Amino acid sequence: MSAAVGVLVVDDNPIVRAAVRGILDGDDALRVVAEAANGREALDAARRLRPAVTLLDHRMPVADGLSVIGRLSQYSTVLVLTSDDHPELIRGMLHHGARGYLVHGEFDPLELLRAVHEVARGRGWLSPVAASVAASVVRDQIDRERVQHRHAERRRLARSHFGLTDREEDVMGLLCQGLSNAQIARQLLLTEKTVKNHLNHVFAKLHVRSRMEAVVRWTEPG
Repeated sequence: MSAAVGVLVVDDNPIVRAAVRGILDGDDALRVVAEAANGREALDAARRLRPAVTLLDHRMPVADGLSVIGRLSQYSTVLVLTSDDHPELIRGMLHHGARGYLVHGEFDPLELLRAVHEVARGRGWLSPVAASVAASVVRDQIDRERVQHRHAERRRLARSHFGLTDREEDVMGLLCQGLSNAQIARQLLLTEKTVKNHLNHVFAKLHVRSRMEAVVRWTEPG
């Protein structure tokens, strides 16, 4: 028979902790190993006991859920269990390591038990509002990547018109990082004179007269 899944219950409200413990105690495959009333107590308990799952509230004294979830996730898989459904909080919790997010009023005892088992297996479990936020995060990331790709493509096309050689592009890349001719020479294993010659060719191709103008011209969107 496999060992029961250890659970740490973290909430500043003792009535909520008792209610959650009552639900978990009804499942023989789960075992509440400790309770904590704030983030600091949660970290101490997680370090000592290494519970498989931590049910974490957000609004608590001393240290709230968001402030400790990153460190807490090093010792336990975190399932956020809170009444706060603010999108930015959900984003923050998921970004810093929450495996699941349940909002009070959006789940019943059976769903809570299923969520604990799922996150213990390394899977995710989200209330509808949290799932919506997670989906928006993915969409935002896809949109950002598309915009970055379009900008990169426009810049690539613009640069192709300048006719720089591969070595001249290497020199420009380092120039844009603020490196001096001597530093560029060391990076590319060239002499300073060779670097200066490359830059003179670059300036001519970009139709500029200074390093600053070259950087601006090279990095503009196109």
